[in-house]
Amino acid sequence: MEIFKYLETYDYEQLIFCQDKTSGLKAIIAIHDTTLGPALGGTRMWNYASEEEAIEDALRLAKGMTYKNAAAGLNLGGGKTVIIGDPLKDKNEEMFRAFGRFIQGLNGRYITAEDVGTTVADMDIIHEETNYVTGISEAFGSSGNPSPVTAYGVYVGMKAAAKEAFGSDSLEGKTVAVQGVGNVAYTLCDYLHKEGAKLIVADINQISVDRAVNAFGAVQVGVDEIYAQDADIFAPCALGAIINDNTIPQLKAKVIAGSANNQLKETKHGDIIHEMGIVYAPDYVINSGGVINVADELYGYNHERAMKRVSCIYDTIEKIFAISKRDEIPTYVAADRLAEERIERIGKSRSQFLQNGKHIITNR
Repeated sequence: MEIFKYLETYDYEQLIFCQDKTSGLKAIIAIHDTTLGPALGGTRMWNYASEEEAIEDALRLAKGMTYKNAAAGLNLGGGKTVIIGDPLKDKNEEMFRAFGRFIQGLNGRYITAEDVGTTVADMDIIHEETNYVTGISEAFGSSGNPSPVTAYGVYVGMKAAAKEAFGSDSLEGKTVAVQGVGNVAYTLCDYLHKEGAKLIVADINQISVDRAVNAFGAVQVGVDEIYAQDADIFAPCALGAIINDNTIPQLKAKVIAGSANNQLKETKHGDIIHEMGIVYAPDYVINSGGVINVADELYGYNHERAMKRVSCIYDTIEKIFAISKRDEIPTYVAADRLAEERIERIGKSRSQFLQNGKHIITNR
């Protein structure tokens, strides 16, 4: 990989390599864009096959956070960290303390959080060395488990998508096929059940399925059968890349709205479902409740305020549908455009302010 060429092509600001010999820390911090504010993005720990693979993952994820934070209306840019190592074997206190010192050295340009392979306990250790970390223990004023808040965001986003597809945002009597019934999806099912929706569920974990069946009267189907269900809404809440050449022909749902990341295997699949008339709520927008929630910690966490901001996902999804119609583009492209337009507006405003400031100074 020609790193500087890649950074220039996709307009990244900074790539930082962090190593600590004593603890074995090997970390890569990628900062994509700080136009809207300091970069916020989690720390992922993974046993990467190569350093190049780790760099590519950090860069890809950082850019994704720029778009996610911008579309969510947050005054935050996008960044991400990857730590090279096995999260089950290679963790130690010294590693996360050393990493915290590296974050502190960035003086607020980057704020981290929990991600794949890291935990609240790891964030607490980082917090010993820096305040630029979110998702720490509630004892430190954190927001706690983000799953219920993420689920609420998916729920209100699904209602917005239902309004677009069916003319009403009521989910009463609608059949929702939920793929994966983990923590986020279980809470989502609770919201749907209380509104009177009918639930069809599938998961590789039978215990999770049984819990949903017993609590909500959900109907269980096989993991490979969930796509072809006669449902109004398909809610992917497990793996990514599940909207693909094999699954699209099976879909009967008029709406796709769920918490899973990277639902489209390729961009062409977003084009296909758009041409089919399926209403797709872009994943990184509808599942942004978690990041909205932890971002509230930066102001001194207030649950009521955070939930009010998460409820605005409904409005954001509506804006995306409006852009999709305005520009005659699929909704996944419209979501990117929404984020890009906001960044551009703020960037121009900030640039104009600096120019005016220089002008004033010059004339004094």
